[in-house]
Amino acid sequence: MGAGGVQWERNGQVIVLPSVALGGVLTLTIVVALGATLAGTWLSRRGEGYRRPPDRSVAGQAETTVPQATEGTESKGAAEQAVANLDQLERDAEAGDVKAQNILGMCYADGMGVPKDLVEATKWYRRAAEQGLAAAQRNLGRCYDRGEGVSQSYIEAVQWYRQAAEQGDAEAQFELGVCYAAGQGVPKDSAEAVKWLRKAAGQGDTDAQFRLAVSYDLGSGVAKDEREAAKWYRMAAAQGDADAQFRLAVCYRLGEGVVQDHAEAVKWFRKAAEQGLPDAQYSLGVCYYRGEGVPQDSAQATVWFKKAEDQRGPHA
Repeated sequence: MGAGGVQWERNGQVIVLPSVALGGVLTLTIVVALGATLAGTWLSRRGEGYRRPPDRSVAGQAETTVPQATEGTESKGAAEQAVANLDQLERDAEAGDVKAQNILGMCYADGMGVPKDLVEATKWYRRAAEQGLAAAQRNLGRCYDRGEGVSQSYIEAVQWYRQAAEQGDAEAQFELGVCYAAGQGVPKDSAEAVKWLRKAAGQGDTDAQFRLAVSYDLGSGVAKDEREAAKWYRMAAAQGDADAQFRLAVCYRLGEGVVQDHAEAVKWFRKAAEQGLPDAQYSLGVCYYRGEGVPQDSAQATVWFKKAEDQRGPHA
């Protein structure tokens, strides 16, 4: 580290950044996301061990149907309808309606209209899963994956993910890909992980698009290909994924897989920064500080540096 700031070498290029004083009190050494320098940050957040956040909400299930008792009434969303007509939902589930069984499982998982009960949720997921409903198979797989309502078992999780994935369920395909990438419930196999991630990414699954981009970025399970990485980062970024927006900005900043374009880098750094991603906020601050892709503006640089530092905290 030089007296004037931070320096490191990447691909033969020495990059130097100054220390920046904020308000004459706080001095920050700015570490910019120029590829490998922040690889540990974004990859640890969305890399080998990344799991999709739980999403069992009834409203989030596109394939759910309105219980019979609500037919002909104004729809207020699957969740409200299911809770408002819980008696009918339970009757339909008991009668063997697989979609009603899956919805009832989600109601118990979320405590919607009934006391939260993960064991009961798992019971209803299983009934629907054993009848072949892909959404329920995926939900049951997640229960085993996370040990919710059942004893945790990656092997059982993989079994149910696979059944749903083979029916074309994109979220299950993503989860199965992650299992292969991490070696959870199956032998670790990066190529098989890429196979399932690609299937899910092709259906528009944002998490899968990001993970597939990372695979191309690192050459994990597939030949390293910066253009393919940038393509999949762009797809996820266009759907609003902040990490993908950040990584796409890095691609434009460095000219990796795309023609180098500082203005385009600023555009994507800004999108991710406005979603609260500290790495992107730092990087946008540096763009303002150096006048890269935007007019030089030390005041704006300080604003973005401070936003990033406030999120990281004093011990980050």
